[in-house]
Amino acid sequence: MKLVILDRDGVINQDSANFIKNPNEWIPIAGSLEAIALLNQSGFRVAVATNQSGVSRGLFDMVTLNSIHDKMHREVAQLGGRIDAIFYCPHSAEENCDCRKPKTGMIKEIGKRFSVELNQVAAVGDALRDLQAFEKAGCQPILVLTGKGQVTLDASKNADQALPANTWICADLSEAVQRIIAQDDRNN
Repeated sequence: MKLVILDRDGVINQDSANFIKNPNEWIPIAGSLEAIALLNQSGFRVAVATNQSGVSRGLFDMVTLNSIHDKMHREVAQLGGRIDAIFYCPHSAEENCDCRKPKTGMIKEIGKRFSVELNQVAAVGDALRDLQAFEKAGCQPILVLTGKGQVTLDASKNADQALPANTWICADLSEAVQRIIAQDDRNN
């Protein structure tokens, strides 16, 4: 099975320093939903791995988070695509859970759920913690320059903020998907 893991905010939809707190604030990045549909059409399943500490902070509840995800599912489906699963961490950093990126709990759970070796999975994020979790879990980390991506790339010039050594850098999810599909074609 071919699988790609995507972060949500800043990769699929526009990010906000104030959190995405309701479905109206969930606005897809141009081309991202079409890119997910293209992955599906190319035989890939898609899982989302997203930190959602707004739940533990009381900024929104599980019903609201589910309604945001329902909107995302509907909008992807309207373009002929699908997201096969959404994994989220509702905890704040202070809770020191194993699922919150940059830890690997959520990523490893995706591997188990889909019965796939993570070293064969491309994973796309816009923040250093995404890339760190992906690399530690064995995935191919891909940085997109949407969301926090450009800030992440700029900060990577500092040794303590360096990107994982094998990180691909792409302008956006559309470019990342083109590269993932091209790599898959070369390998098959």
